[in-house]
Amino acid sequence: MSNRQTTDHKKVAEFYNNVYYKDATSHICNEPSRHLYRLAERIGVKPGNQVLDIACGTGDWLQVISERDGVPSGIDISNEAIRVCRQRLKNGIFEVCVAEKLPFSDNSFDVVTCLGSLEHFLDQSAALREMVRVAKPDARVVILVPNSGFLTHRLGLYKGTHQVAVRETLRSIDEWQQMFNEQGLNVEQRWKDLHVLNILWIYRPPYYLSPLRLLQAIMLLVWPLKWQYQIYNLCRVMKEY
Repeated sequence: MSNRQTTDHKKVAEFYNNVYYKDATSHICNEPSRHLYRLAERIGVKPGNQVLDIACGTGDWLQVISERDGVPSGIDISNEAIRVCRQRLKNGIFEVCVAEKLPFSDNSFDVVTCLGSLEHFLDQSAALREMVRVAKPDARVVILVPNSGFLTHRLGLYKGTHQVAVRETLRSIDEWQQMFNEQGLNVEQRWKDLHVLNILWIYRPPYYLSPLRLLQAIMLLVWPLKWQYQIYNLCRVMKEY
C-alpha cells in the first residue's frame, strides 16, 4: 500500500471514528433488523460456517451469524466500531484494518459479505481481489451496492448517504458486474434491498420527510430491479481463480 493510500485511509478512519461512529457504544445492545435474519436464511448460512463481514460496523449482521451458530469474523477501518463488536460478540474475531489488505489466510471463509460498503472503499478492485483470496472455492460472496439507475437519484431527489463526505461511488448494475467479473467473481443472483420497509427507517428525524420515505418504500416494492436503490449480488469465485 503506497504512502498516499495510507494517508488517505487515515483520513477515512478519522471520519468514521469521530463522526459516523461517534456514538458507537450505544449500539452494543442493538437488536438486528429482521431483514438481516431474512438475508441469512436466503443465502443459507449454516452452523459452523466461517463468515467474514468486510466493513462490519458495530456487528448487527454478525450477531445474526452468531445466533445461527456460525463463526463470525469482521474487519472495519474504525477502531470504535470494532471495539463495540468485541464487546458485543465474544466468540468473534475482529480486526481494525482496510478492506484492501485483509489479515486472513487464503481460502478461509465459507461466506464473505460486504453490505453497503464497497462503494466507499478507496481501492474497490483491490478489496474485491482480497474477498476472492480469502474465500473458499465454493464460498458465497454477497455484495450489496448502490445502483446509479436508482430512479429517485436520476430525478435529482437523492444526493447520497452521510458517507458521501468521504467517498461514494455509484455504478450501474452492468458496471458493477463488470468490476466483479474482472476481479474473479461471477454473479449468480441479484435481488432488491428492501430494508427500508421498516417503520424505524420511515418514521425518524426529520419527521416532515416521513411521508416521502413511506412513498419511496412502497415504490421500491413495485419498481423493477434497474430502478432500485441498492441491489444484492450473490457471487461465486470463478474457477480459474
